[in-house]
Amino acid sequence: MTVPENNAASFEIELRRTGSVVTVPADRSALEVVMERVPDAEFDCAKGECGACVVTVLAGVPDHRDTVLSDRAKAAGKRIILCVSRSLTRRLVIDL
Repeated sequence: MTVPENNAASFEIELRRTGSVVTVPADRSALEVVMERVPDAEFDCAKGECGACVVTVLAGVPDHRDTVLSDRAKAAGKRIILCVSRSLTRRLVIDL
């Protein structure tokens, strides 16, 4: 998997269903880190182009870097493409 360009600082992801909190460092993708706790998390292209790794955001503000979600969906902030997107807040809570 490739790490998105122009990474921001590290951030946390709370996996609501498992109760786990993971830290996503600046040099790794959220998908990579999440898969360490949820190895069967779905993904395909790992480039932000297919939408296979989309998950629901329960809290926090995503930094969308994908080409899948519409501008309207991105503005709503209710979903995130884990392979390339990051967070504008210190923590994202996702339904996983």
